[in-house]
Amino acid sequence: MTPPPVTIESSPPTVDSPWPVALFSNKIKGWIDRLGTAWVEGEITQWGSSGGNIYGKLKDLDVDATIGFTIWSSVRAKLPADISQGDRVIALVKPSYWVKGGSLSMQVFEMRHVGLGDLLERLERLRQSLKAEGLFDADRKRPLPFLPRCIGLVTGKDSDAEKDVLRNAQLRWPSVEFRVVHAAVQGDRAVSEVITALRTLDADPEVDVIIVARGGGDFQNLLVFSDETLVRTAAACSTPIVSAIGHEADRPLLDDVADLRASTPTDAAKRVVPDVADELSRVRQARSRIGTRVTSLVNHEIDRLEQLRTRPVLARSDWLVDSRAEELGRYVQRTGELVDRLLDRSHTRVIELRSQLRALSPQRTLDRGYAIAQLPGGAVLRSSSEAVPGTPLLLTLADGTTTATIDAAPVTPGELR
Repeated sequence: MTPPPVTIESSPPTVDSPWPVALFSNKIKGWIDRLGTAWVEGEITQWGSSGGNIYGKLKDLDVDATIGFTIWSSVRAKLPADISQGDRVIALVKPSYWVKGGSLSMQVFEMRHVGLGDLLERLERLRQSLKAEGLFDADRKRPLPFLPRCIGLVTGKDSDAEKDVLRNAQLRWPSVEFRVVHAAVQGDRAVSEVITALRTLDADPEVDVIIVARGGGDFQNLLVFSDETLVRTAAACSTPIVSAIGHEADRPLLDDVADLRASTPTDAAKRVVPDVADELSRVRQARSRIGTRVTSLVNHEIDRLEQLRTRPVLARSDWLVDSRAEELGRYVQRTGELVDRLLDRSHTRVIELRSQLRALSPQRTLDRGYAIAQLPGGAVLRSSSEAVPGTPLLLTLADGTTTATIDAAPVTPGELR
């Protein structure tokens, strides 16, 4: 049943004369209809079909803002057939207010993919900015562990990428362990879920390396992995990260900041997990090389010993003893001669010293007729002034001692003249 027409009152509503709902709704519709059309840009986060019409939602690329839109079947036939959820688009929309339901929606008249040139330009500006900060520098790349104990995997739930990584890793090393965190890999929830998964696995001390895997996709679907917040989160992780997005033509920024870029999820599994058969083969080869080397060294030393044993000096061992015995005999003889010569010189020197000593000895003076007179206290009589008459003296002669007494005062040398 169609509602009756409503007369637009010019007087403003008051508490005593309020507007009917229909009047208020028509005023809103009239004001919205005057807004006209506008081109808007965003990401399709919801896309559903009903009765030939499309009902969806368009999300802002930077902030949390969403609008609903409607594409009538007559317009849908004019849109590109490959437009779907997750695409970044520009749309010509006109606000439309439904009076009966009291809802606002955007009627789409045109919709197209965002120009790749614009996207690439934005992506390149961000790439150069991050590069200038040093996030892509080679010296930031961390080496992957040779044999990780536990591998973190960020991927879509039940995706082919997840199956490829798990299957190829377990084929190469059956005992490898995985810690899988599922996350949306496209759409409006992808960035936040991938960031949360990276932080969760990076905080796990048992995880040695993290693989971010997706089985390729078109350029717009891969823009999730060029989000600045996601890229900076990956750069801040302390755990090595492997980017396995699987897209060769347009490299997401995550490929540049990751410690290793794998071309596909299968390639990531092969580069992160060593092949047990290859490693066992290398061990056998190394063991064989070590055995060959040790055998060669032993044989070389045996040959050297044989060569030494065949030398004359070792073939006749008594020669060495005889030669050393003759040399020792010469040294003994020489030592004896040197000792005899030293003794002769020392004997001669002793005689000379003894002669000198005797020449200076008081005994020689006594032998010439002199005597030594000593007072009763033992002091030697040195001056005539000390010769007091009646003083007993002890006289030391050349062949002994005798006593004497001073009878008269001594005569001085002057009185004798």
